[in-house]
Amino acid sequence: MPPLRRYPTVDELGARAAALVARHPRDARLRRVGTSRAGTPLWLLSVGHGGRQALVVAGPHANEPVGGVTVLRLAERALADPSLTEGADATWNLLLCLDPDGLRRNEGWLSGPYHLGRYFRHFFRPGFLEQPEWLPDGAAAAALPETRALLALQDELKPFFQCSLHGVDVGGGFVELTRDLPGLAQRVADIATRLGVPRELGPYDTLYWPSLGPAVYRIPPPHPGDRAAAITEAAVESTWFHPHRYGTVTAVVEAPMWGVAAVEDASVPADPEAVLRTVSRTLRHDMRLLRELLARLAPYAAGAPDADRLRLPVDDYLLVWPGLADAWDPDSAHRTRPLPPPDAGHLTALRIAGRRLALRTGGLLHQLVTRSGRDPAGVLPELDRLLDAWCADYRDGCGAAWVPVARQAEYQSRVVLAAFELAARQAPARFRSGEPDWGSEPVVPMHRE
Repeated sequence: MPPLRRYPTVDELGARAAALVARHPRDARLRRVGTSRAGTPLWLLSVGHGGRQALVVAGPHANEPVGGVTVLRLAERALADPSLTEGADATWNLLLCLDPDGLRRNEGWLSGPYHLGRYFRHFFRPGFLEQPEWLPDGAAAAALPETRALLALQDELKPFFQCSLHGVDVGGGFVELTRDLPGLAQRVADIATRLGVPRELGPYDTLYWPSLGPAVYRIPPPHPGDRAAAITEAAVESTWFHPHRYGTVTAVVEAPMWGVAAVEDASVPADPEAVLRTVSRTLRHDMRLLRELLARLAPYAAGAPDADRLRLPVDDYLLVWPGLADAWDPDSAHRTRPLPPPDAGHLTALRIAGRRLALRTGGLLHQLVTRSGRDPAGVLPELDRLLDAWCADYRDGCGAAWVPVARQAEYQSRVVLAAFELAARQAPARFRSGEPDWGSEPVVPMHRE
C-alpha cells in the first residue's frame, strides 16, 4: 500500500490498518477497545509480542490528524525492524484515533488542498469538556466513553511508555514530557534539522513549565484549579498522568502543519513589552469583533444543523480570551503572575496563539452561518474578510509555510522512536500485560462495522 501523502479519514485509517494486519497476521492485530459517543469503534492496532507495552494515542484533538499517518508509519516500521519489538521485548499498541467523531467533522479540509483559509473555514474542535484526554474531575468521574476507553487501556497495558500525538496548526514542533528523558532534546534538534521542521522554543502553553532542553518541556504534575501555572489542560488531571502509577513516562509530540521559522529565534528582542502590548491589544480587538458578530447571527443561527456542537467551543474561546490578554499585557492590573523573560521565539508564539484563537472562533462562526443556509444579518462577508486578513497575516507576517503531510508524519514518527528508545533504557523488563486472545479475533475494518 503506498504511503500516505494526505490526511486519512476515519474510515481510511481503519481500512489501512486492516490491510496491514491481513499482510502480517502473525505479528499484527486489530481489536476494538471502545466506542465513541456517536457509536464509532475505537480501534487498537498492536504489533509485536514483547512483554513491555508501548501505547501511542493518535487523534486526541479532532483538528490534529497527523497522528493517524504517524501510527500507520510506526506500525510499518515495527513490523520491518525486529529491534523495535523482539529486540526491545516490546509490543507497540497504536490507538488509531481517540476522537473519531471530531475527526469526521474536519473532513471538509482533510484531503486538501491545504490552504489556511480552507482549514479554518472547516475547522472543528470540541469544547474543552468534550476533549477526551482531559480529566477535570479526575479519572473516577470521567464522563466521555472515549476517555473511559483510554483509561481502561492504560490500566490493562500498564505501559512503560505512552505517547500522545498532537499537531500544531501554525508554529513549530516540540515535545512535552511527564518525566525527563535525557538526550531527547538533542535528538529532536537533529531530526528537525534534517527534515527542515522548525522547533518551537517557547510555546504559549509551556510558558511557565520547566525546560528540559530546547523544544522539550516537563509537564507539571496535576494541580486542579491552578490555571495560572499552566494554560493547557495539563493544569488539571489528564490521561497523560493517569498511568504514572505503573512507572509510565508520557511524551506529547507536537508536529506543525504550517511551519514558522521565527518560533526558534532565541535572540533577545529590543522592546519585548511593546510586542506584548500589541499582541494583547490585537487579541482584545479581534475577539470583540467576533463577539459582536455572534450577537448578530445568534438569533437565526440557533436552528442550524449542529448549532449546539459548533457554539460550545465558540463560547469556550470567548470565555478564555480576556484572561489570556491580561496574562500577556505588561500593563494589565489583572495579571496573576509575570511572564518569564521572553525571547523573540516566545513573542512569535504568543502572536500566533492570539491569532489562532480569533481564527478558530471566526471559522466556527462561519460554519454557523453557512450551515443555517441564510445570512439576514449580513455577517458572512465580514467573516470572510476577517478570515482572509488573519490568514494573510499568518502567511505574510509570520512566514507560515505548509509542511507536507509525509514530512510531518516522518518528523513525528522519528521523535516517537527516539523517545521510545530512551524510555526503554530506563524501564525494567515487564511481564506481558495480559492482552487477551492475541490474533484470535477476526479483523473488522472500521468502515465496515
